[in-house]
Amino acid sequence: MKNKFTLLEFFAGGGMARLGLGDSWECLFANDIDPQKCASYRANFRANIDERDIAALVVDDLPQLQADLAWGSFPCQDLSLAGRRGGIKAHRSGTFFEYWRLINALDDRGFAPKLVVLENVVGLLSSNGGRDFQIICEQLMTSGYLVSALIIDAKTFTPQSRPRLFIVGIHSTIARENNDVASIETAPPSLQAAYNQFSTKLKSNWIWLDQVPAKMRTTQLADIIDWEAPHWNSAAQTDNLLSMMSDPQRKRLDGIVRNRARRVGTAFRRTRIENGNPVQRLEARFDGIAGCLRTPAGGSSRQIVIAIEHGNVRTRLLAPRESARLMGIPDDYLLPNSVSAALKLCGDGVCVPAVRWLSEMIIAPTLASHQTNWFANQRDKTRLIA
Repeated sequence: MKNKFTLLEFFAGGGMARLGLGDSWECLFANDIDPQKCASYRANFRANIDERDIAALVVDDLPQLQADLAWGSFPCQDLSLAGRRGGIKAHRSGTFFEYWRLINALDDRGFAPKLVVLENVVGLLSSNGGRDFQIICEQLMTSGYLVSALIIDAKTFTPQSRPRLFIVGIHSTIARENNDVASIETAPPSLQAAYNQFSTKLKSNWIWLDQVPAKMRTTQLADIIDWEAPHWNSAAQTDNLLSMMSDPQRKRLDGIVRNRARRVGTAFRRTRIENGNPVQRLEARFDGIAGCLRTPAGGSSRQIVIAIEHGNVRTRLLAPRESARLMGIPDDYLLPNSVSAALKLCGDGVCVPAVRWLSEMIIAPTLASHQTNWFANQRDKTRLIA
């Protein structure tokens, strides 16, 4: 049995899927178009990464063998509920089809990856009335994969609210008869609703997998925040931010201050319509979990830390290293020097421990079972020949 599983990592970013998979995996090929993410990938893994647009890649650029897994965290901007929702055929999220073009080209040469995983926002389930999700699942089915999907929230593992959809394809050549280890009742309602729109044929090529456990997290937001960090806002800047809170939010904050509790929260500036007029609000949470990290697109997209200690309130922007911790990235990972580039790497990435859970609970056992069955078959053939 080979020592390591093999990986093709598309839309690799800073290599967070590779981090999650761990040392039992060997990456044979990685690709991303962002120069600063690629620089971080090279610095941290001491490995090459192809920096071309995925549309420029051809099958001859890829290793000519069957990889165990092809990972694809393709862009979410056209699918996110926070965006314009152009759908799977729009420019950025439409790069899925370039990824799948390469998978099909490998298949034509007999090198179809044994498993494929696609990661994206949960909004994919409802994009274009659910049709975009169906299109992706149909592509996998047509190429010989049994299909499943899970919704995994980063808050299960780290103090960040970040639900993401993971679509898993298991090639029919390695699928086991007992792959269907769960049922529709275990799935979230949004995934059940998407499945119920499938054709009979697509449903017959779907398998239900166990969903992620309710909680495995041992850390709170206060554990990953640098309380001694420099560059806190001035008292006047903090007062200005807090003045943007709604009355209920401000009363909650004042209650925490009066109790002299040591608490930390995060907040976003958002524009709301009140009495017909746009009003900028500071919307905070103090439940021990940060809001979902975003790719920086102006100051309003960055989370604000609100630290309360000894009756005092301090505020500042969330730092890149703190963002990395929220994604489960270890502190020895080398982030880009640019704050914007570091926040983009984290905001565009996949939660590292979520990948680890997926690997340990689904990916690796499926591959290991296939290897065991393959070697057993070889032994049986040997006995027959003898």
